[in-house]
Amino acid sequence: MIAEFGHFALILALAVAVVQAVVPLVGATRGNPAWMAVSGPASAAQFLCVAIAFGALIHANVTSDFSLLNVAQNSHTLKPMLYKVAGTWGNHEGSLLLWITILALFGLAVTIAGRNLPPGLKARALAVQAMIAIGFLLFILFTSNPFQRLDPPPIEGNGLNPLLQDPGLAFHPPMLYLGYVGFSMAFSFAVAALIEGRVDAAWARWVRPWTLAAWIFLTCGIAAGSWWAYYTLGWGGWWYWDPTENASFMPWLAGTALLHSAVVVEKRDALKSWTILLAIVAFGFSLLGTFLVRSGVLTSVHAFATDPARGAFILLLLMVMVGGSFTLYAVRAPALKPGGLFAPLSREGSLLLNNVLMATGAGTVLLGTLYPLIADALNMGKISVGAPFFNSVFLPLMVPMVIAMGAGPLLAWKRGDLAGALGRLKFAFGLAVAAAAGTWILQGGSAGPWWAAGGIGLAAWLLVSTATELAGRIRLFQAPLGEAVTRARRLPRATWGMLLAHAGVAVVILGMTGSAAWKSESVQNQRIGQTVTVAGYGFTLESVKSVPGPNYTASRATFEVSHDGRPFAVMTPERRQFVMPPRPATDAAIRGTLAGDLYAVVGEPAGDGVWVTRLYFNPMIPWMWIGAAMLVAGGLVSLSDRRHRIGAPARARAATAAATAAKA
Repeated sequence: MIAEFGHFALILALAVAVVQAVVPLVGATRGNPAWMAVSGPASAAQFLCVAIAFGALIHANVTSDFSLLNVAQNSHTLKPMLYKVAGTWGNHEGSLLLWITILALFGLAVTIAGRNLPPGLKARALAVQAMIAIGFLLFILFTSNPFQRLDPPPIEGNGLNPLLQDPGLAFHPPMLYLGYVGFSMAFSFAVAALIEGRVDAAWARWVRPWTLAAWIFLTCGIAAGSWWAYYTLGWGGWWYWDPTENASFMPWLAGTALLHSAVVVEKRDALKSWTILLAIVAFGFSLLGTFLVRSGVLTSVHAFATDPARGAFILLLLMVMVGGSFTLYAVRAPALKPGGLFAPLSREGSLLLNNVLMATGAGTVLLGTLYPLIADALNMGKISVGAPFFNSVFLPLMVPMVIAMGAGPLLAWKRGDLAGALGRLKFAFGLAVAAAAGTWILQGGSAGPWWAAGGIGLAAWLLVSTATELAGRIRLFQAPLGEAVTRARRLPRATWGMLLAHAGVAVVILGMTGSAAWKSESVQNQRIGQTVTVAGYGFTLESVKSVPGPNYTASRATFEVSHDGRPFAVMTPERRQFVMPPRPATDAAIRGTLAGDLYAVVGEPAGDGVWVTRLYFNPMIPWMWIGAAMLVAGGLVSLSDRRHRIGAPARARAATAAATAAKA
């Protein structure tokens, strides 16, 4: 009965979404305040209905209601409670319902937090948000019903994929979806602005916090997913350029460009048309990721579904939403006023360069991801595009972007003094060259990868140039220390967030460079009592014992690790064999230090007390996670800026209200 109630709630949510999509939009066109006001209660009602449906599906999973096809296919009575709850979204139907729930949540958030939004813009944005909801509600009701019954119900379920039986399932997909779906708000504001025919500094101020919130969640989700793959898959890596990894990376790149472009709109009333386009592209990439994961057109360990019918529905949805918005953009964008002018060598120019490079990078990733499909469709044979392509094409694009990140903030708005900015960056340039030269010498010149020195030098450049930017803002070493401290206190939180995020990028580059350039690994058949040395650490296999788990049995290895002849750590990786479904899974043992990670994996027995083992030393990789945390922290600090909480300045709000009244 609860399942039927959840199904009915979805149908009711569809009806409410139709009302929300039509009535406020017509009201905004006619200038009818009562009709525009319908958007608020409708968004709240839609969220309530979807939340009831989501709660009903969680209840079915927690109680192991195998009369539902979704639960029977993805759950089991022996599954721990954490994975019964998180397993709700560990499948196609449940994850789609989570997507819709988050979509409704963002609409409700705009209703609550957007009280200072102009009524017309708010009504149109929530109407567009409802149109997106209509598409996904139709999709779930007609092709992916999570409440479909089985008759007769099985006694036991099929269980959850062992790779998903991990705490990462509880936070990685929700974070990703909060990012994916969060860009729908930027998309809705962009389409609403195109319908109104007006994009100004006030619009940018309203759209930035929603874009920033989505970017924070997506950054957190990508980092969490990378960490999950790192310790779960047992291959010692953190990124594979898998199609679904790329599907999350493309909207992140577009969203990062959108954040920087919105700053130019807000500060200089320029790049308005480009910013609208980025908002459409960012959400378009999110929808493309949904298509890739659920259509079966690409093979991925992350894929939820391989049903061509579902893929065709999502493709149609993608074409209608993105194609319709691009058509509207083509019609209305030329009418937007171009805004303020600026010289190429200026803060605006550096941000535009940042945008172009990130957009090009996203296009490169898109091409590499879809090229196998294009080649197959044109009968060019089966082609695989992997890490060598992405590393050789995408990474060089990021080098000038990082250089611009260091120099751009020191340029003035409208017209910058490049010579003066470079003069202030002499120290940063010198340290970057010294870091690159020192790295080259320490790795033995050409004995190590040539690009490692460049990566370390690039990280040093960005880190020191960011510190130089902070020192210049607070006049450190140029004014008394008390005055510098006072200036630091008065810096806007958005500025602190920007500086922290840029420093985080530098730290991420350090971690990526070190882990890729100097990784040590050893794969062998190791006998009990035998010691294998990796990067100066001795791994002695002391024992391998069978231990029971809640729904699996595990072979747990014990490694005594020594360094310079002294005990360093005890590591206990496991190889698990699950009951249902009967599949193996790896649980790596990781001992982290600031210098790097020791990483141990035990594989299958080779007989006579011999086991397959994989041992790694991943240098500097913890810095990558630290840098990712700094990126998220920088976004949160920026989001807490008072200007984001109060929205547009009073003068801008008054001007917008006057323009709306004149139209009415």
